[in-house]
Amino acid sequence: MYFSGTPVQAIALGATFSALEVVPLTLMGFEIFESWNILKSYDWIKKYKWPIFFFISVSFWNMLGAGVFGFLINPPIALYYIQGLNTTAVHAHTALFGVYGMLGMGFIILCLRLSTSEIWEEKHLKRAFWCLNIGLITMVVISLLPIGIIQFYTSLTKGYSYARSSDLLYSPLVQTLKWSRILGDVIFSIGIYYFCLFTVKQTIKAIKSN
Repeated sequence: MYFSGTPVQAIALGATFSALEVVPLTLMGFEIFESWNILKSYDWIKKYKWPIFFFISVSFWNMLGAGVFGFLINPPIALYYIQGLNTTAVHAHTALFGVYGMLGMGFIILCLRLSTSEIWEEKHLKRAFWCLNIGLITMVVISLLPIGIIQFYTSLTKGYSYARSSDLLYSPLVQTLKWSRILGDVIFSIGIYYFCLFTVKQTIKAIKSN
């Protein structure tokens, strides 16, 4: 329905606003990073290191996932050829979890930090942060994005329907790329484990201290 009876001006305006939606959060990320560099010498700000890191991560994924990958699929001519292919999944993974998932985790950690003044054992949280980010970028780079590029090329040369057909999706190359994603999934799952472990432990400690 995207192209049905829609004036060119409306499509152009919609694509413009869709491309610009990433600007505010990206600018906020730069502000957070700059503030962290200025204030990290103060003892009180060191307690908020990991919430800040998660918010900086939100800015990074907003720029990459919503900005770069979102802009690649949002222009009307791109949508015509690649909407619903793995290129959309790349945008969805990086913009949904990368932005809103990390944002939610950052707020969880912030709430935990505000609920207690004790010094944290940061080992689990550090592992969670890096495993989540490395796992996400790994599954995108070695699996989702290559499959999306193959589908995009196929859509241009053989048509959109063939790009979504079982002949392509179950071809040896695409199947190999699909299974290679397990590396990123495992790293990402380890990050989820450590984040949940840290969150549960700190929540129990916060409840007991109150």
